[in-house]
Amino acid sequence: MKSALYLVPPLIVTVFFLIRAEFANQKRQIYVIKPLCTLLVVAMALLSFIEPTRNSLYSWGVLFGLLLSLGGDVALMFQENPRYFRLGLVLFLLAHVVYAVVLGLLGRFSTRDILSTAVLVLAGAGFYLLMKPNLGKMRLPVLAYVVVISVMVSRAVSTLASPVFGHAQAWMVTVGAVLFYISDVILAAARFWKPWPYHRISLAFYYGGQMLIALAASYFGAA
Repeated sequence: MKSALYLVPPLIVTVFFLIRAEFANQKRQIYVIKPLCTLLVVAMALLSFIEPTRNSLYSWGVLFGLLLSLGGDVALMFQENPRYFRLGLVLFLLAHVVYAVVLGLLGRFSTRDILSTAVLVLAGAGFYLLMKPNLGKMRLPVLAYVVVISVMVSRAVSTLASPVFGHAQAWMVTVGAVLFYISDVILAAARFWKPWPYHRISLAFYYGGQMLIALAASYFGAA
């Protein structure tokens, strides 16, 4: 069994306690548990370096993206302050750029890209129009974020046609990117469209997505 898989149960338990702390608004617990959750995913990516068939570009790219995400997670713990919210947005934007570049270099264009791109353009445009009346000065930053995360998901889909990735591994990357996308949609909708008291459930999608992207780093060369 891959070494990174041993971190899955601790991550599931830790994310459960994080979501519970978020619903209870236990700030002190959140300040400890949230970075810990992301560090567990970082550790999953690090463990890929001990795999003899690792792909260094993917492992380093995912690790860099996760470290940017860690910074974004810390910043968004204080998102009541607009400055920290913007910082978190920028850090996650950069994380998506890193993922998109790495997946773009390792993926392969196919006819599947046409369909996925069309779906992402329609979904992104529709969602942006819903949020637009409430964005104010955040219109351009949020538009840039929607574009970048859509490109990231599109490049994740391109791994399904790439000989670099195994079939199951490519699906891990693709599903991980989609889960990441869903988590951001939930958060953005709650902040800029309609408040939703259960938006913290997005953390399950976020960590599920990051986990799959990180775990995929250990499966190069797997049958």
